[in-house]
Amino acid sequence: MGCGAGSIAIPLAQDGHPVIAADFSPAMLGTLDAGIEYYGLEGRITPLELAWDDDWDLVGPVAKAVDVAFASRSVTTTNLKDALAKLDRTARRRCAVTMVANSSPRHDLHLMNAIGASVTCSNGFVYAFNILIQMGALPQVTYFESPRRDTFDSLEAGVADFSRMLEHGNEDKVDRLRDYIAQHMIENPHAGEPGSKGVPQGRYMLDHVRKVRWAFIAWEPVSAPSS
Repeated sequence: MGCGAGSIAIPLAQDGHPVIAADFSPAMLGTLDAGIEYYGLEGRITPLELAWDDDWDLVGPVAKAVDVAFASRSVTTTNLKDALAKLDRTARRRCAVTMVANSSPRHDLHLMNAIGASVTCSNGFVYAFNILIQMGALPQVTYFESPRRDTFDSLEAGVADFSRMLEHGNEDKVDRLRDYIAQHMIENPHAGEPGSKGVPQGRYMLDHVRKVRWAFIAWEPVSAPSS
């Protein structure tokens, strides 16, 4: 089962067992429905409109409904302990979550440091680890980085795009941002080709790769099967 916030990650079952793909967004589930139809996966994937704060006993999968329950980059909730417990209760064999392990994926940490902007790093994965220990689990943690390339068609377009990162007291760093981009923008050899989201890439990019660090936390369920 995958529980997504901004995206849905789905392990396609190779042995014929169905997959439950949950998300709170009807639009996201609509995209999933289109993909299911396009690839002929009817009966293999069951979409479910479900949020972390919902009562899963009423609208979610029943206890021990799946072999593996995971949330990929989507554990955004005010009650982390309850969310982890819901995953644990749903799985028979394995649970896993992927959580950011430095700054927000929306930030370019290298750029922000270079222009003297303040960045708040997330420690949510640490809290998740500690909560799981308190639950009696033995979580395993693996770190990995995902590279991202931001492209743009002009200096001003780049400034406009990267300015989204200048929030929470960094709004006065626009001039520094412009100077940095002007010094570090290079031609994109893949301009015009589809990017990671299918949108044509811009003419320019920065001379470094933006990297987001993630923590993959996995554990064996500790909750007992319901009688």
